[in-house]
Amino acid sequence: MKKYPVYNIQNFNRNLGQQELYINTFSNHLINNSFIESSHGHNFYLLVLFTKGSGVHKIDFNTFTISPGCIYTIQPGQVHSWKLSKDIDGYIMFYTKDIYNLYFGAKRVEDYPFYQASTNISEVCLNEAELSAIEVYFKLLVKENFANNTRKLDKLLNLIDIIHIEISRKQLQENNVELHSYSQKMQEFNIFLDRYYAVEKSPAFYASKMNITLKHLNRICKYVLNKTVTALIAEKVVIESKRMLTFSDKPVGEIAQELGYENYSYFSRLFKKYTKTVPSKFRARLKLDNW
Repeated sequence: MKKYPVYNIQNFNRNLGQQELYINTFSNHLINNSFIESSHGHNFYLLVLFTKGSGVHKIDFNTFTISPGCIYTIQPGQVHSWKLSKDIDGYIMFYTKDIYNLYFGAKRVEDYPFYQASTNISEVCLNEAELSAIEVYFKLLVKENFANNTRKLDKLLNLIDIIHIEISRKQLQENNVELHSYSQKMQEFNIFLDRYYAVEKSPAFYASKMNITLKHLNRICKYVLNKTVTALIAEKVVIESKRMLTFSDKPVGEIAQELGYENYSYFSRLFKKYTKTVPSKFRARLKLDNW
């Protein structure tokens, strides 16, 4: 099975002086990092804004069309690749969980909705006015990054946080009090789902862990994502099974068992329900993917 490289920030940062943070314009980034177009993963968070050009961006198993105003957010462990036009430009930044969370204390980077696995948000598209407004912060970020000022890291991290806030307002309209409250509950659900998805498939289990009724948990999931708890659990299992089918040589039956399914036929039916194909055919089709 094809293996993909997993990069850390030191693969890109070279002599920029910061081991857990990388900021650049996209065109400058490509000059020394053309290898990033092929499929690869990271052990850090990535955020990119495209302001010019076009292309195609694959993140895990989703394909997006790149155009000016597109923002992409990628979590550690996700695999992505892209095919880009020659005139592509924008801004790109990498940062580790540690540098962000240690600086901000109670606020965690993984609490932003676009860095939560169950929300399935990898792309945020801005209109012309929104792009113009948010690009101001990216320009300040690049300028500060290549300057030699006092309290440089303070300014860089606070600018990144402002960008996070603007993106989350755009995507989830966090000025809505009820949605904000429900989003916090979704974060709690995500934590438990990440921890127990391989051993617990019962929606009632997660409601119990959160000390709320199953009816209320379903109401939250429907309001925020328009999906049931059962569907979110199944989707989590399917995305993890896709990763295992893609990035390991384990037999399909072994993968099913690791995900909590002693009955392979049931696992195969679940996989087909959400992907329109069976696991073995999904793995075979990966061999046709050359990027």
